[in-house]
Amino acid sequence: MANKIKKIGILTSGGDGPGMNAAIRSAVRYSLHFGLEVAGIMRGYQGLMENDIMPLNHRSVSNIINRGGTILKTARSKEFATTDGVARAADILRRNNIDALVAIGGDGTYKGASCLYENHGIAVVGLPGTIDNDLNGTDQTIGCSTAINTALESIDKIRDTAQSMERIFVVEVMGNRSGYIAMEVALAAGAEDVIIPERSFDYETMYKGIKEGNAKGKISWIIVVAEGAARAQVVAENITKSIGLETRYVVLGHVQRGGTPSGQDRILSTRLGAAAVDLLLNGIYGRAVGVLQDKINVVELKDATRRVHEDMGRRYDLLKILT
Repeated sequence: MANKIKKIGILTSGGDGPGMNAAIRSAVRYSLHFGLEVAGIMRGYQGLMENDIMPLNHRSVSNIINRGGTILKTARSKEFATTDGVARAADILRRNNIDALVAIGGDGTYKGASCLYENHGIAVVGLPGTIDNDLNGTDQTIGCSTAINTALESIDKIRDTAQSMERIFVVEVMGNRSGYIAMEVALAAGAEDVIIPERSFDYETMYKGIKEGNAKGKISWIIVVAEGAARAQVVAENITKSIGLETRYVVLGHVQRGGTPSGQDRILSTRLGAAAVDLLLNGIYGRAVGVLQDKINVVELKDATRRVHEDMGRRYDLLKILT
């Protein structure tokens, strides 16, 4: 089945994340090792719709393993989201003699890749590229480790100011539908509270806790907020309004997406890039690759969509016990 695949296309789609370049590098060089041609598709599905495709070789991916972002750029495409758009994308791949596609991204990327496979027979494999760590079939997604470390570094610095100036700080991190980053950061930073989309939050209990802590001499608080659960500014204003204590807010925003990928993200990306090519060489298509218990795991693309972490309640309880 190996001779069926002669040319592989690679794209990154949706939000970027540290480690994507390491995955591109791995997929390119692993493909070249087996005598395959490789094409880089710029700006994800949007670039595919515009036929913005270039050849990639060994030198094309030199010195990128340590770089954040993605050399292939990324974008979202409204045109590709239509039935006609997917059909046109499949035709463009064929006209460029691209036999298979490695798609690096999150839930939307996987759904698009699945449409190409299910409806048009394009040989596709997905790599989990999203900082939210919210995809099925893998313990970790590309970029999550670095995003957590980046946010944690900032919160450690904020803690110094919170203690020095005896203030409450509300810190907003990324996570529209997933509170994974917020919860991990809160636990690692020793935060006093965390607000996430996966669980309802009792603000009155928080206000009461802050009042009681302040009466006992507690001088600073760090409250981590996932962007999809609340807005840091609103939370901070309500704390000040409700209990009269000075509260500041910080929105970390897109700083979490950038920066040098951690060792964990580089290794994960390198392993997954090679694993994706292995699947294609062995005639296994329409799959997503991940890592479970440190072993490569393969699942159907259609099943590798959004995952909800079911242990958030237990993690929250641990956070509060240790406060």
